[in-house]
Amino acid sequence: MNTKDSGFSSKLIHSGGIDDALGSVTTPIYQTSTFKFQNADHGARCFSGEEKGYIYTRLGNPTIEDLEVTMTELENGYGGLAVASGMAAVNTVYLSILEAGDHMIGHFAVYGPSRGIMEKFYPQYNIEADFLDTTNIENIEKTIKPNTKLIYLETPANPTMDIADISAISALAKKHGILLCVDNTFCSPYLQKPLDLGADIVLHSMTKFINGHADIVGGVVVAKEKDIYEKLKFVMMNMGFNIDPNQAWLARRGLKTLAVRMEKAQANAMEVAEFLENHPKVEWVLFPGLKSHPQYELGLKQMSGPGAVISFGVKGGLEAGKTVMNSVKLSILAVSLGGIETLIQHPASMTHSKLSKEARAGAGITDELVRISIGIEDAKDIMDDLDQALGQV
Repeated sequence: MNTKDSGFSSKLIHSGGIDDALGSVTTPIYQTSTFKFQNADHGARCFSGEEKGYIYTRLGNPTIEDLEVTMTELENGYGGLAVASGMAAVNTVYLSILEAGDHMIGHFAVYGPSRGIMEKFYPQYNIEADFLDTTNIENIEKTIKPNTKLIYLETPANPTMDIADISAISALAKKHGILLCVDNTFCSPYLQKPLDLGADIVLHSMTKFINGHADIVGGVVVAKEKDIYEKLKFVMMNMGFNIDPNQAWLARRGLKTLAVRMEKAQANAMEVAEFLENHPKVEWVLFPGLKSHPQYELGLKQMSGPGAVISFGVKGGLEAGKTVMNSVKLSILAVSLGGIETLIQHPASMTHSKLSKEARAGAGITDELVRISIGIEDAKDIMDDLDQALGQV
């Protein structure tokens, strides 16, 4: 089925659609490492690219392709690559775009390992990076160097919920011949389309909202143009970053319900955010749907909804926050986000613990910050659970 002109939810269900000779309604799991050729000439044509065909799962697989085609269509890109994890997606971008002597600019509150790997691993290859507040475009402009090749954003940022102006930063990047990559994990293509706003590359940890059921680890990278896609594909195939067919199938199955899951989760999140903002034990709340959010108007402009992740500070600092996390009964104390269940965690001691204390402080990842990813349970039950946990402080 050609879904190019279909609505978003129809694309979620019917896009991809790799044909199966037996008529399976869902794309089968091609759990194979290699594919047989019709004859020697057919194999040669597949390897030369003269004929489309499957060779070896690291190089391509129908189940994986079904997911890649769907994500590409949802993000309005040229081509997509499904990889083994969100960090495989991040490193596919880094390794494809950056060479020895290059410089990257990133937001200072991106996912901890996305920043940590750049600061601790890539310098040995003479690649440098500056992480700063990208919500202020002047900060970016004055940090650009002749060797700057990539601007890397995560918006909303993890876990501070900072929102960067993708269109404005894209215009600045193009002015200087720099590529722009956006980590779209917090929004999914249902709420935000970075490529439409001018980005060159978009990536996701599919572990989160794309799959939505906390039962896989996976990532995806989508490029706007063919030349960038080919660079990404070369690195992905030769570094062996590809996702497993079974994991790809689970991600594609979860993706079919993205719209209904996201609508319920963000409706819950709006109620929970308002509840927290008015709770006497809560110091502050950061959520794109609240008018108190510093970039509230920008969020309305480039996002079609606020998402389902909230950060808040508990009065009493770290110990009070730990009391809350140790006292929840319905919410689950665990890292990750974007699933059907509500998850709560402490970034400073968990997901961002590998960053220096100075780096966390500079990025606004304070000790009292608690991050909660709202699931699709009944909103009242989530609020009642948080209320009793806050009551223990």
